Amino acid sequence: MSDPRLEQADRTNDFAFKIGTVNGTGSASANGLIMQAIFRMGIPCTGKNVFPSNIQGLPTWYEIRVSHEGYSARTPEFDLIVAMNPATYERDIAEVRPGGYLLHDSSWPMAKEFLRDDITFLGVPLGEMCVREFKGARVRILMKNIAYAGALAALLSMDLDVIRGMIQEKFAAKPKLIGSNYKAIELGYDYAMEHFDCPLPIRLQTMDATADHVLMDGNTSAALGCVFAGATVGAWYPITPSTSLMDAFKRFCERFRKDKETGERSFFIAQAEDELAAAGVVIGAGWAGARAFTPTSGPGISLMSEFIGLAYYAEIPAVFVDVQRVGPSTGMPTRTQQGDLAAVAYASHGDTKHIALFPANPEESFHMAVEAFDLAERFQTPVFLVQDLDIGMNDWMIPKLSWDDGFVPDRGKVLGAAELEKIEKFYRYMDVDGDGIPYRSLPGVHPKGAYFTRGSGHTSRGTYTEDADEYTEVMDRLRTKIDSAAGEVPAPAVQMRDGATMSLVTIGSCDGAVREAADLLERQGLPVNFLRVRGFPFDTLVREFLDAHELNFVVEQNRDAQLRRLLVTETEVDPARLHSVLDYGGFPLSAAFVAGEVNEHLGRAPEEMKVRPAAERPEGAVA
Repeated sequence: MSDPRLEQADRTNDFAFKIGTVNGTGSASANGLIMQAIFRMGIPCTGKNVFPSNIQGLPTWYEIRVSHEGYSARTPEFDLIVAMNPATYERDIAEVRPGGYLLHDSSWPMAKEFLRDDITFLGVPLGEMCVREFKGARVRILMKNIAYAGALAALLSMDLDVIRGMIQEKFAAKPKLIGSNYKAIELGYDYAMEHFDCPLPIRLQTMDATADHVLMDGNTSAALGCVFAGATVGAWYPITPSTSLMDAFKRFCERFRKDKETGERSFFIAQAEDELAAAGVVIGAGWAGARAFTPTSGPGISLMSEFIGLAYYAEIPAVFVDVQRVGPSTGMPTRTQQGDLAAVAYASHGDTKHIALFPANPEESFHMAVEAFDLAERFQTPVFLVQDLDIGMNDWMIPKLSWDDGFVPDRGKVLGAAELEKIEKFYRYMDVDGDGIPYRSLPGVHPKGAYFTRGSGHTSRGTYTEDADEYTEVMDRLRTKIDSAAGEVPAPAVQMRDGATMSLVTIGSCDGAVREAADLLERQGLPVNFLRVRGFPFDTLVREFLDAHELNFVVEQNRDAQLRRLLVTETEVDPARLHSVLDYGGFPLSAAFVAGEVNEHLGRAPEEMKVRPAAERPEGAVA
């Protein structure tokens, strides 16, 4: 099949491959079939969708990493690429690692200028087979996708019974389609088995490492978290990559918040005319006592900033889910980045500061969504759930979501009718308890709870003012209130290693790549500690961790080192202790990039970076 010089060592359940197609050709179904089949074989895997911002016609890729160790970060090197788009042959072929494989449609000859002598080309006449076996142009295109899945099944030793079972599940309501999909799978599988030495050295072997896990994207899990948190109002203006979050919320509400007998709905969803209007709906609902949220992205946060300032100053609970994408301006809507960190921390004009939560994966998106609503009502303020496109729209393997049936929402300091009846006079913005958090009332509960909600200068009694002392009294209390949230947001995730004097500090979806980089660096003889920020304002533990290390590498996905700037501003740590590692081109972070940047900064020689035998590693090192 191939030159012996190119044969790889056995890479069972430890490789990455990529499928290049044309957007709009139906390849997503085939790619999902492949990903789920691997998962159902009990093998840890993750999928990354790289797609254009138009509807159809441009190149799209789907990357799958298989890791028996459970690593989930993107890898920039691919052992196998399925090249189904002639327009990207040159790019696809260039990205195959030496000794790797390229699966392509050999119905048409491969141009000689694309050939490489250090990879193996696996040609399967997919187009010819589908023209021969199926009728109709659209059907042939769709079945070609299933046929390459069949070829991959043979090459990678995928379980055909699992694939057949999934086809039966998918088309249970359309049984006539089962036969054609079976045939397409068999076409690709049989051809590969007959013409190639199957399986390849990169192969799959059944494991039992996915039990009690699910595949889920972060937008779906965040939407589910909003439902479990008790959210009944959602307003949004469609924007990539957050629209699917509201789509999922609507599906869940139709299932769980709709009376089966009467059809009456106990939820309200509004597609507003723009992002500013969506924020207004959410803030109005929060003022009235509903749990309300809006999903958006960076451009939406920019447009919502005026209303965000109103909610901060008038002290109205609201949840904003920011699924970050590449900016500025329109930027690259279907690429991932962490460019909104500074924006959400201080959104709006004037002196504002906000509570923000930063999940690392869809599991945390679910739980932090619930926590966001509790914090918003406890502190009577906007709260941001900040994830990114990688979390929101990609497939992650996570533990099955857990839930405490005894959960009771924290509504904060809300006075009911009986409590309002007892007090002599209600002052909305007065700090009665000395914790910076005043009491609030809901409209229509009791006449004594009425007050004038204003975004203009006001006193602690809720009256209008332009007096400097009265204004600063309220502003200072707001600062005290938000600063006190540092002990209430999720604590940072920390991992310590023996002998480490330096650390890796990160946020959000960078978690997997940075943890893997820490393992890689330790195998190279450089143990490093790890901290992931999970909430803002920063807990005191963050400052203590930074001060305890002579050098902290701050890893994030934006150009301007926004996390590092926040750390310097908010913790007053010595800036010399913080060195930025920045990757902001729009792709999910890789461990190789992080480890490479650390080694380059430290000036480590190649011999220092060789993976050491276990006996030579520091005690407690990861194998």
